[in-house]
Amino acid sequence: MANIKFENENQEVIAADGANLRIKALENRVDLYTFTGKMMNCGGYGQCGTCIVEIVEGMDNLSPRTAVEEQKLKKRPENYRLACQTIVNGPVTVKTKPKRK
Repeated sequence: MANIKFENENQEVIAADGANLRIKALENRVDLYTFTGKMMNCGGYGQCGTCIVEIVEGMDNLSPRTAVEEQKLKKRPENYRLACQTIVNGPVTVKTKPKRK
């Protein structure tokens, strides 16, 4: 089992190993999107880049970055991920809607 802690929302979610981070967030009413992202997100296919999250702890418990993520996040820090492309396999702490660095 994987505990996903959403830092900004002060909410913890329990998920099975192999769970998709975006799906678990949405199932638990965690808001991943900014105003624009809410209207223009691609529905979880990695095409829009609006579900960016910052991984605070537990990077080693996530799937590796996909080729899509490498493309969309090439100017972002390594601990930034697209929630729709991220598979959780253990405890992780996530910051939603991170500020651009």
